[in-house]
Amino acid sequence: MSATAVSADKLGLSQATLDKLDSVFRLHSAIDSVLIYGSRTKGNYRPGSDIDLTIKGSTLEFAELMQIEDQIDDLYLPYTVDLSQYDQLTNPDLIAHIDRTGIVIYDRHTDRNLTCEQYRQLK
Repeated sequence: MSATAVSADKLGLSQATLDKLDSVFRLHSAIDSVLIYGSRTKGNYRPGSDIDLTIKGSTLEFAELMQIEDQIDDLYLPYTVDLSQYDQLTNPDLIAHIDRTGIVIYDRHTDRNLTCEQYRQLK
């Protein structure tokens, strides 16, 4: 099944930024997918808005999550990146928000830039 890709511009990011993030995610086999959410997907971001990301991966451990954060920090992106592990989220409103507005920007098995609904249809 094909999905409509979301352009980097729609997220207020350059393709180079998404590619740099992608290069980090590819280093970690424990990552199944990464979703972007928040103002970047709702379209109300501002210049300098942070990048909210959550990682899905059932075998991802805390130490590896910290390593991923360090690797993202080493990219010297002009944004703050807020990184979370989806399986560890406890706020039901945040989980619902991610499920409703999140966009998959990295997936080990499929093309990236799928809405959560498109991603669920592929699974």
